[in-house]
Amino acid sequence: MKVPGGAANKLFRLVNRATSEEKENIEHELPFVVMIFTLMAASGISLYDGWKRMRNLTFLPSFKKEADEVVRQVEVMGKDPLTVMHNRAEKTNSKLYRNFLGGFISSTRSGGRIVDFMKSELKAIFELRNIAMTRDIEKIATLVESYAVMLIVTLCAYILFVVFASTSMLELMVQTSIPNSPVMSYLVAFLFMPLISLIFIMAAHNMQRSPFINLNDLYRNAIILMLAIGLPICLISLVPSFGVITDTIGLAELVTGGLIAISFPLAIQYYRIARTNYNAEDAIPSFIRDVTESQKIGLSPEKSIIQATTRKYYGQFSQFLELIRSQIEWGIPLRRTFENIRQKIRSWFVIVNFAMMIETIEIGGNSSQALEILSEYSEKEREVQTSRRALLKPYIILAFVWSVLIAVTTTIVALTTSLMATVVSTSLSSVTVLAMENQMSVFSIGIIFQCWISGFFIGKISEGNLAAGFKHSAMLAATAYISLILSRAFLAGAFGIHLTA
Repeated sequence: MKVPGGAANKLFRLVNRATSEEKENIEHELPFVVMIFTLMAASGISLYDGWKRMRNLTFLPSFKKEADEVVRQVEVMGKDPLTVMHNRAEKTNSKLYRNFLGGFISSTRSGGRIVDFMKSELKAIFELRNIAMTRDIEKIATLVESYAVMLIVTLCAYILFVVFASTSMLELMVQTSIPNSPVMSYLVAFLFMPLISLIFIMAAHNMQRSPFINLNDLYRNAIILMLAIGLPICLISLVPSFGVITDTIGLAELVTGGLIAISFPLAIQYYRIARTNYNAEDAIPSFIRDVTESQKIGLSPEKSIIQATTRKYYGQFSQFLELIRSQIEWGIPLRRTFENIRQKIRSWFVIVNFAMMIETIEIGGNSSQALEILSEYSEKEREVQTSRRALLKPYIILAFVWSVLIAVTTTIVALTTSLMATVVSTSLSSVTVLAMENQMSVFSIGIIFQCWISGFFIGKISEGNLAAGFKHSAMLAATAYISLILSRAFLAGAFGIHLTA
């Protein structure tokens, strides 16, 4: 039975995409998985026992699935653990994971010290992680530059359309096949430019991962606000009987206010989430270091944690530490305490480090050495994440620059076209200005809407999630509106032409 060519190609693309996503997820989780194996090895736990414990770590879904498969083949099918790991190394598409398994197998068979191998592998993976971060930032820079170029190209295409549609070329265009319908303005402003932004947002999604998990409540609120505010605005702008409202307030003002009203409460909600969790990310390495030092002087794990929670200057993370201390003092097990805290913290980095600390303490053995390793690499990972955010912040400024440029450039072209029409003919001038006002009214709203969408692209670029874009989208929409108003006020006065919104 033959598979149709189109169906075969589609199936091939789906398989490739799934394989690529699987590889990306594995390599994202691998540094922390190697860290966990290193901590277990330092505490005297074998790698296979490590795989068995890995099945409980639901926040590492790819390796939880991998652990389930390894344990299944060993305990159900009776295979040797090293043979299973060798087979998994041959099947994986991740070179880093393949090298890790291959190195472990070679080290075990040659009689080498597993702890030394794990430390060496951990150091190598984190060095590669730093190199990969530099490459990712370069790719993101290219993506942002490409996005700006595409916006400018689309704007230039629209400007050419405006020039043709608003001058004496109008009669020539009527006799030819060049489009001059107002529909073109709507297509460019509300379809082509937003579509470009969505494409680039999807590209950014594949480059940037969100540091936070479970932001679904914020996105649900966003959908509710978009429906509650967006639908009435669309109704007012499309239904002629509501023309009194648009004439009184102004359609551009109404749209700008609506977009800001959607973004502002969500931006506040995200700011509170981000402030708490970024503070937790800054504090967790110091907290683990305090627990480690307390362990070195002979305190029990529970007393070490209680001692560490009493330290000041943890910021908002202190509220979680107080909860941890109270639960431990009430006799709640550490594992249960972690599960309770996990429901309140959204930072993946904090959850992973806290879980590794709990695993190390529960295993026992040489936990002081293991916690020392965890403290060292937790601090390194925090520095990597802080540097990454700092290097990406300048692109936020670039978004405001192109928002202003798009608004000012469009106004300049509109005024220049009207001035040219005045030179050609006084009678043509009034027609041209009227046509230009209609064009500018449509495209001004399109520019504001486009800048609002650009905020989500910048949020994805700078912080890895769309929720961060709400604060940028509100500010960019306001920036575009103010730029349009100011550019018309100053430039129209200089040209001696009056334009309305």
